[in-house]
Amino acid sequence: MHTGLHGRGALFDTDPPGLAPRLVGLRPYQLRSAAPEHPGELPFVVFAGGRGLGKSAVLRELYDAYRGHTPVALVDGEDPKFAVPPPERPPESWSPVAQALTTVAEQLAEPVTGAGRIGFPRLASGLLAVAAGGWSNRDVPRIRQEAERILLLNETGSWLSGFAGRWVSKVVAKLIASMSGTGPVIAPIIEATLEAFAEGIGPTHRRLRRAATWYRDYPNAGGNPKLGLILLSGHFRAGGDSRKHAERYLVRALLADLDDAYAGLMQRSHRLGRPVVLIDNVQEPAGLGLMEPVLRDRNDGIADQVVFFTALRGYTHPALRNAGRHALPELARQTDWEPGSSPSSRALLVSLPPLTPDDTLHLLGAATHGPEVPPHLPHATHRLTGGSPLGITLLAESARQNLPQGATSLGKLLTTDVTVHEDHDGHPTFQELLARLVPGGRLDELTLLAAAHDHTSACVLAEAQLPDDFGASGVLGLEERLAQEGWAPADGQFVGDPFLRALLLLRLHHGDADHERWRAAHRTLIDHYGDDGPPESARYRLHHELALGKADFAVAHLRDTFPRTDTRAWLSTLVFIASAPYYHAHDPDGRDFDGHDHRASVALGHTDAEQRPPDGVDAVLHLRVRRLLHAVWQLTDPLVLPDPKVTDRLRFELEQLSNLLPAGNALLWRASRDWPSDALAGRPFRIPGDDEDGVQ
Repeated sequence: MHTGLHGRGALFDTDPPGLAPRLVGLRPYQLRSAAPEHPGELPFVVFAGGRGLGKSAVLRELYDAYRGHTPVALVDGEDPKFAVPPPERPPESWSPVAQALTTVAEQLAEPVTGAGRIGFPRLASGLLAVAAGGWSNRDVPRIRQEAERILLLNETGSWLSGFAGRWVSKVVAKLIASMSGTGPVIAPIIEATLEAFAEGIGPTHRRLRRAATWYRDYPNAGGNPKLGLILLSGHFRAGGDSRKHAERYLVRALLADLDDAYAGLMQRSHRLGRPVVLIDNVQEPAGLGLMEPVLRDRNDGIADQVVFFTALRGYTHPALRNAGRHALPELARQTDWEPGSSPSSRALLVSLPPLTPDDTLHLLGAATHGPEVPPHLPHATHRLTGGSPLGITLLAESARQNLPQGATSLGKLLTTDVTVHEDHDGHPTFQELLARLVPGGRLDELTLLAAAHDHTSACVLAEAQLPDDFGASGVLGLEERLAQEGWAPADGQFVGDPFLRALLLLRLHHGDADHERWRAAHRTLIDHYGDDGPPESARYRLHHELALGKADFAVAHLRDTFPRTDTRAWLSTLVFIASAPYYHAHDPDGRDFDGHDHRASVALGHTDAEQRPPDGVDAVLHLRVRRLLHAVWQLTDPLVLPDPKVTDRLRFELEQLSNLLPAGNALLWRASRDWPSDALAGRPFRIPGDDEDGVQ
């Protein structure tokens, strides 16, 4: 595999061929054929997932892998050029889909090894008819520019040098001359186009003449290509469903031109593999306008041999409700796909897996080279990011730049500046990550609500800390946005994804010099989960007390409930409370005492002598629970590398607790074995006895 991507071998492998070479019929980065899969109908591949999973990186790698070897085009549905018409272009003669088709055709037209340019006369005819709907005799410079761009889609490179340009100039002159001083220009433009395509002799002009007659099959054209193009232009200008109907024919024209380029023994002998179209952010109008016509035509039996690889933000879309679904590793050796009876069944929805701990190790090693990587940094990075390719890549870059300066913890690597582009100033790594993971506004609101646990607590926070016009509807809007963008929910957290939540809470902590917004958020939630709430609310209240650096309430609760609570539930409560984001010792005004993480000192018993347990409690149990809480708090902190001394102490404290509770002895003993190894391996702590218990 020649790709620089990790964990994507099922797509790019060459021996045996992965998904891409089996569909394209060509091995990545090589002029070596691969046995093509699905000779009849190809699946329309959609890579699905949230932000940061590397969907865009996969498409860019596919583009690099096949560029110059087979026709390939890459467009992004979020590209600004697909958002609004160019200056002076009337909206009725422009759409994101028409713009995307022009862009795709221009890229597919480029010559490849062993074969010349591909011409797109059918598409050019349709695009000219559409563009003419926005022309008038006062727009001669714009008409010339737009017409030349469209007509150059017909250039095949097989003509004598300079002839293509002269032919285009001649046709443009004819188009402009066909316009009368008043009245519509569509009919004369179309007539002049068809006449220009019908002129001349030789293979190229025969191809143009064939293409000129293609629109005679347009609905209600009655075999008249001129009428077909006039109807196409009218449907496009009408907007709504009529425009979608016209756009479907334009997409079909693109695919028919590609089919023509591969028709015949001579053509096929010069072209290895199938043409490839790559669409990022296919959920946007430009992407949907390309995808849906292809799915509908394939469902109607109108075949094509174009390989589509696309990327969808999220895991579902109404246009893909009946798509086949597979994780990428399941497709490593065969696609195992059969279409059903609906257009959406023509698609294959492929989820990209997160990277593995080994991938993380290799990425960090490749990025840092010289600086010695702290031994637990790769595992801790994987635990923090959950295998997010974006997160791992940016943290590896931060490590490359900042390890030599002494930034050895993940917290330091996230809060220290990283320079992503040489011509731009650096920013803290967590800000760079959030700019890519949460673009489009409402970051301040989501930052605050990351401290919440569900819709109700988020509404409480919004009411107390956000403007009145945000309210419950704003909370619902953010919930919907998180779901649409593929962020998985999780019980007990408003922001379900642990990596995104950690970044947002880090931003909340660093949002102001005195950390007042941080403290206000947690105080609000402490009041919400007050002493008078149901018993299960205690763990939430103590979680937020701990986030403010107040451990005494949590210690007392865990100490008093230890003898009389189900051991599995007690361990689960301990882990949840200790998952509080760390906020070390500050004075009442929010100023940092010394910037030192005191949890290890407490966990190792260095502060026991300073403690005076409350009267009437078991002092030994009190101090043991206090040490255990701080050990779990530090070892589960995603921003801190595990301390082997603390893991050893964690093992010891759990062993000792197991001696005090015969009924829960086995579970506590199991935790004393699992949790230290989980901490060192960068895994979440497993609660012994849970159904999901097992090696991860």
